[in-house]
Amino acid sequence: MYTKKINRRKWMRSAGLLTAGLAGAPSLFANTAAEEKTWYEGVRSWEQSLSFSPKMQNLKARLLANENPFGPSPLAKLAIMESVGMGNRYGHSEAAKLKEILAEKEGVSPEQIILGPGSTDILEKTAIVLFNQGGNIVSADPAYMSLIKTAQAFNAKWKSVACTADWSHDLDGMKKAVDQDTKMVYICNPNNPTGSLTDFNALYKFCSEVSEKVPVFVDEAYLEFLDPSEAKSMVKLVQEGKNVIIARTFSKIHGMAGLRLGYGIAQPAILEKIRSMVRTTMGLNVTSIMGAKASLKDYTFLENCRKWTAEARAFTFEKLTEMGYEPIPSYTSFILFPMEPGTDGKLFLSKMMENGVGVRFFSIHDQPYCRVSMGTMPEMAIFLEEFKKVVG
Repeated sequence: MYTKKINRRKWMRSAGLLTAGLAGAPSLFANTAAEEKTWYEGVRSWEQSLSFSPKMQNLKARLLANENPFGPSPLAKLAIMESVGMGNRYGHSEAAKLKEILAEKEGVSPEQIILGPGSTDILEKTAIVLFNQGGNIVSADPAYMSLIKTAQAFNAKWKSVACTADWSHDLDGMKKAVDQDTKMVYICNPNNPTGSLTDFNALYKFCSEVSEKVPVFVDEAYLEFLDPSEAKSMVKLVQEGKNVIIARTFSKIHGMAGLRLGYGIAQPAILEKIRSMVRTTMGLNVTSIMGAKASLKDYTFLENCRKWTAEARAFTFEKLTEMGYEPIPSYTSFILFPMEPGTDGKLFLSKMMENGVGVRFFSIHDQPYCRVSMGTMPEMAIFLEEFKKVVG
């Protein structure tokens, strides 16, 4: 799948990113799935440690967390400032009002809405409830790992199914992977970290059929980056009474990642099961709730974020292609592309960080990949300039 046209000797000489002496040391890219995940976790721990580094505060282009560089919206900022005086009160009543607003927006009842500090919170709480006695979870590989990792913490088995050649979900393979021990099927669409999109009609049919056997969790964190005519949600299945759970977030297009607010849509029975085991609205703050309510009304800002992100994505995709890379077509706020085989992830990230740019690095099926989040156009120009310097 890797097709980058590059002089390997130049790469080794100018960037020094290939690990020396691989023949006499454990493989950087291990052959077994378990070893590969161990290496991946090692890089993740290293990346996470950077969050507390002063370097993170001085980046010229912070493109490593799929954050919206344009948000929060002006209306949200104003609402947050005005609601600070309410900070001495719990936000339960305001949360109830937000649930009503979201229920109307999604065409469901308030009893089918659950709020949380970000959609990741809802993913993890759902995993705690459904996998506290083990079982297995079926998902694509690669996938967003939050729900999966939480399930594994309760001794659940991850039944991963590789994506298809175009990086969409292998729905037939995932359906075959479901067995008597499966507690959930997890879908992230558009997917993270690939940015790819699975066909709506095929996914709708899959979710409808599989949800008759086990719950299907569809993570739609990046759905709103699609053109409204193409942003087709699986929420209609919830409206039809199917055992489908939808996750949405205010962290992405709404630009409220640090303010922490997300929501889930599902049948009342499963939401009540979650509430019976873990607190939900207690983890929220009233300023974020008021900001979210205002952001939902700022249609111009949301449309601009969608447009500006698409422009940055198209520009970056074109420039990477001109450099000889083959980025995966993305429908999100980031781009994933393969790098030179044997790239040392920690060294690559360190060099990019030294040059003032934060990105992410993945090993997917023994192939190294870089994931770059979309920033402003000037930030994307900085990324491309510094990336060229690092890779030679």
